[in-house]
Amino acid sequence: MAIEAVPISQQQIAFAIGLLGIYVGWRGIISKMTGFYDIANASKNLLYGIVVGMLFAVIIDNYILFGIVNLSVNMLTLTFLSILIGISESSFVLFILGRPRVVALRASPPNGWALGLGMGAMHSSVLIVRLFDEGLTSISNFSGFNIYSIIIGMCISMSACFGHALLNAWQGYNILNNNRLKPLLIGSLIRATLIISLVLCLFLPIIMIAIIPIIILSWSPAQKIWVPSGMTPSAKQAFKRTLRQSLKHELASNHRIKGNSLDSEE
Repeated sequence: MAIEAVPISQQQIAFAIGLLGIYVGWRGIISKMTGFYDIANASKNLLYGIVVGMLFAVIIDNYILFGIVNLSVNMLTLTFLSILIGISESSFVLFILGRPRVVALRASPPNGWALGLGMGAMHSSVLIVRLFDEGLTSISNFSGFNIYSIIIGMCISMSACFGHALLNAWQGYNILNNNRLKPLLIGSLIRATLIISLVLCLFLPIIMIAIIPIIILSWSPAQKIWVPSGMTPSAKQAFKRTLRQSLKHELASNHRIKGNSLDSEE
């Protein structure tokens, strides 16, 4: 199973699907908070996530996915590798979000969200390329370039991007509360589970059913608590006031009674 077996056009589509998670995740949270935090730093962390995410994606591809395909690793080794990768990712996130300057600006949660979007996008992009590879057809009924693999790829993209973004935002939120070690350990185990689950989705997409509810349950605290905790008190008040005004304007627009046009002669 080699990446050269996938045509370049299909590789481009795979990466486009992987990057789709960034767009949805950015529009879903980051764009709503524009003006209330340092968006330049969030953009920088997004690039960090893309670069580092690709490195981890290659490691996952070479040591976990290839190990499963070639039957060269047992479950114990697979678990150990996934936990090791999870610890490495969580440690990197702690290093980036726990720097004194970042903590002083209370930028850890929003920066963590952007960082996670980049990491998840690269993880999913490499997995989707493998999903499009015809070499997997002998062990997966969903491989190859078809409508089913595209739909599965979109689900993998959203799950990877939101999964890593939620984890990073939660870890950043705990950093602001001077709680680093426990979230590092818990986050590492969750990342390891997420990594294994996403890889196995190439063979058993039904595993996605276990991932999506967890993401949905975590979405509300991320929007209401974790990411907004990165604002200063005054910025948080202004942000809530803006949301209330937007809701009032939306309700007024929906209930507006449209008048009748009048014809007038000069």
